[in-house]
Amino acid sequence: MTTTPDDPTTALPGRPPVVDLATWQAARDELLVREKAHTREGDAIAAARRRLPMVEIDGTVEVVGPDGPVPFLNLFQGRDELVVYQHMWYDGAPHQGQCEGCTLTAWHLKDAVYLNARGVSFAILTTGRWDEVASYVEFMGYTQPWYSVRDVDAPIGGEMGHLVCFLRDGDRVFLTYSTTGRGNEPASGSLGLLDMTPYGRREGWEDNPEGWPEAPQAGSPVGGHGSPICWYWRTDADGNATWGPTGRPVPQWTRPGATPVETLGRQGHHH
Repeated sequence: MTTTPDDPTTALPGRPPVVDLATWQAARDELLVREKAHTREGDAIAAARRRLPMVEIDGTVEVVGPDGPVPFLNLFQGRDELVVYQHMWYDGAPHQGQCEGCTLTAWHLKDAVYLNARGVSFAILTTGRWDEVASYVEFMGYTQPWYSVRDVDAPIGGEMGHLVCFLRDGDRVFLTYSTTGRGNEPASGSLGLLDMTPYGRREGWEDNPEGWPEAPQAGSPVGGHGSPICWYWRTDADGNATWGPTGRPVPQWTRPGATPVETLGRQGHHH
């Protein structure tokens, strides 16, 4: 017997309709047409991105890393291209009080071997004081280079939360591209994989069928009062989504020494 979405014997509440393989394949093929169009448009946008003009900047501007102040030019590590992520910072806040959205991006960029293989270097910049930054980097177990750009003007410093690309020609440095917000999503592969799943990201803004599981609320993993979680996740020690003082950015719970907390200690961003 061929099942249909309206067949009460096979319908599962809050789940996709149950059909036979041929029906599924036909629906999958129909969606594939849209996916391929989306891919081709993405390729066209990337081609336009490669044709953007560029702006020369001062590569001698000093940023502060584990070896003290170094010229920005050093971040290229001798390569011609450089991608940086500009990580927001809360001055004086403990590890759990740092930005959960930036943690999402930085955690996905722990290894730059494939960038390096294509002649691209990678670094994370932040406006925190270096002593605070160094402690945080050690706690998180990050191995990619971090630098403080405190009091450095844009585009190297300035407003954080951006992915920025630079090109080097000898000792000359050029800004070629910058993006932020959802433009940062390509750096976080987990989001793309979640988009392939039947329940998606479980975010409040998503367009889901009637009866689908609701987005977790801040304070509860399965609903309740508060605001739906967004694309930067923070949980308490029991895995419950929360923006409150018991929360940490999700990856921190995997770090040695991470314990339940009672304060985020945030004093506001330093820009």
